[in-house]
Amino acid sequence: MRAACCEATVLRHEVIADDIRLLTALWPDREHIPHAGQFFTLRAWGADEAPFLSRPISVHKWDAETQTVEFLYAVVGEGTRKLTALKKGDSFQLTGPMGNGFDVADILSKYQKIAVVGGGIGTAPMYQLTRELAAGGVKPDVFFGFRDKPYCMEEYRSIAGIVKVSTDTGAVGFHGFVTQLYDPADYDVVLVCGPTVMMRNAARLCAEKGTPCFVSLEKKMACGIGACLGCTCETRSGEGKSVCKNGPVFDAAEVF
Repeated sequence: MRAACCEATVLRHEVIADDIRLLTALWPDREHIPHAGQFFTLRAWGADEAPFLSRPISVHKWDAETQTVEFLYAVVGEGTRKLTALKKGDSFQLTGPMGNGFDVADILSKYQKIAVVGGGIGTAPMYQLTRELAAGGVKPDVFFGFRDKPYCMEEYRSIAGIVKVSTDTGAVGFHGFVTQLYDPADYDVVLVCGPTVMMRNAARLCAEKGTPCFVSLEKKMACGIGACLGCTCETRSGEGKSVCKNGPVFDAAEVF
């Protein structure tokens, strides 16, 4: 199904931490429904204004009943700084859903013991993933790593099994790496999103234990539909694949 472009309305825009925001918007298009791991591109400035490209942000939560979509994002550059100016009642351009996310139906048909692993703002798409897994009858164990203080964790208590957190500073939870919180051998599959170095390490540990691993990659994107080849990643076969179109979710063995 092709992506749609709509004028979305801001319902809430919350400050979660110094550089973390949670944007809730009304998505009016009932024919284009997002699922876990997909993303939208957001634009709150004119076509002739910088930055030239809209900003791709993953779906944190989708609520079909209220037709609302949530985006948990980090303020890291000019585009996301301009997004922070959006307030309740404002409209902005929202295009999506895009990409191939986590195939939850296929995952549930093959695996029962599931680990969901996230690092930093890479935890954002894992909330919708955990919700969909739980709705399908499997509450996964959740392992998240943060630099200092965790955020948006309470919602996992009712939809996950084990919930553990690590921090780089030791301020909360385990002092160390998120990959030290679990043993891939205890799980049928591990689903990961976060910094590349963390995902690469998670993929290596899974490979050593023979546990399937799927990762959600992040790349700078331009078109969002695979036409410009700006977000191409190299695969094990040597074939380049677009993160926006072929991914962002890949079998870890294919890309690491």
